Order: sequence, then C-alpha cells, then structure tokens
Amino acid sequence: MTNSEIQELLALLQNTNVTVFELEQEGTRIKIQKSPLAVSDAFRILPSHQNRMEGVNVGTPSDRTTVSGSPNPSHRIITAPIVGTFYRSASPESAPYVEIGAPVQKGQILCIIEAMKLMNEIESEFDGTVRAIFLENGQSVEFGMPLIEIELTAES
Repeated sequence: MTNSEIQELLALLQNTNVTVFELEQEGTRIKIQKSPLAVSDAFRILPSHQNRMEGVNVGTPSDRTTVSGSPNPSHRIITAPIVGTFYRSASPESAPYVEIGAPVQKGQILCIIEAMKLMNEIESEFDGTVRAIFLENGQSVEFGMPLIEIELTAES
C-alpha cells in the first residue's frame, strides 16, 4: 500500500464517526485509531458529604491517558487508554486503590481496566489528590473516557 493510498484512507475516515479501522491487504496490515470526539456530561462520584451527582464537561482527550480539560487548571483528568471494564480494586474483596480526597503519587495504581481477560493497571502520572472518580466499579469504558480527576500538588 502506498503513502498516497494511506493518506486517502485517512482523509475518508476524518469526517466519520469511525474510531477504529483495520485493513489487511497483500500481507500489509494497517490499523487506524482515533480518539472519540468531545466527551461531555460525564458524571462525577462526589465525596459522601455531597450526596448528588454533578455533570462535568471535560473536553477532547489530547493524548493517551491525560486531559487538562478540567475547568480548574491545577486539575488533570486521567482517561482510559483502552476499551474494557473499569475496576476500582484488584478483586471484589479488596479495598479500592484510591478514594476521593486521597493523596496519590506519580506511578501509584489508580484503577484497573480489564481488556480481553488481561488486567491493565492505570497509574497516576501526577502527584496530587483525587478529586473525582467518574465511573462505577464494573462499568464499561471506551478509549478516551474520563476515569479519575486529580488536583495537582504544587510541585507537579
């Protein structure tokens, strides 16, 4: 497949809702994956003293796992790098990796996304404090969906 043919494919897919496209032709395999359009009206799980659900518009994911589309510039949103099932703990009997209000360190496990029977640990890329958890345990997750919002510490 030539570069111009690949560019034609990219141009054709640009204005569609297709997020993943795979083609195998004459021993060459091409996979094109784009992040979904803006994720809006995601729901936050708020601390227990705020017993209501609150919507948030988080913007379009700019890279694989993080988005700074939070209304507060000192907050970062960890997004799903893969499609799968969201889990807050290693097993149903285990305590969640993080809770709202908990401090986190760069490299700390925040949650797991199960994809094709593999458990993928999602780590924090920042030092900070968990401000929101956007999904319920066991909920399906799409690429680019917001998972957890972290308020950065001053050093981050």
